[in-house]
Amino acid sequence: MFIQTEPTPNPQVLKFLPGRDVAPQGVQEYRTIDEAAVSPLAEALFELEGVEGVFFGADYVSVTRGLQAPDWTAMKAPILSVIMDHFVSGAPLTRDAPATAEDVGEDSEIVAEIKGLLDSRIRPAVAQDGGDILFDHFDEETGILRLRMRGACSGCPSSSATLKAGVEQMMRHYVPEVTSVEQVV
Repeated sequence: MFIQTEPTPNPQVLKFLPGRDVAPQGVQEYRTIDEAAVSPLAEALFELEGVEGVFFGADYVSVTRGLQAPDWTAMKAPILSVIMDHFVSGAPLTRDAPATAEDVGEDSEIVAEIKGLLDSRIRPAVAQDGGDILFDHFDEETGILRLRMRGACSGCPSSSATLKAGVEQMMRHYVPEVTSVEQVV
């Protein structure tokens, strides 16, 4: 098995591409070893020195290292080994079905339009950098759209610029009711 690696705009996150589906049912993020207990792969990655976050995309694994962690040259081989061992073993990605963040109830027309734009244009572009953007809330009175950054996008130095220069401009163009985009931390 050959696993490629790619840098992301966030220097604390490295993207690992195993050449197969990782999380085809939807992205998953783990920020602590306790959260990772539902995933054998995430749990094994958290056991490595310096790992502070794990994100599963459709066909990749993004690993976040801590600020005091060893550099990527020291961390890469153990991470590659854990990922390879997991996929060669045939173990499932999660022990139980992953929790979904599906909204309960119906969305307004504007919210449905925002979510459609996120899914069709924005999330695929952000996934190329090892991250994800999720809808959090839209205030129809003020026009403020709140989004949640995950994976490599969470804590990335360029995430504010991505939100304002990219996402906000696109949203305002296609959904004129959106006046501003803010990140939920």
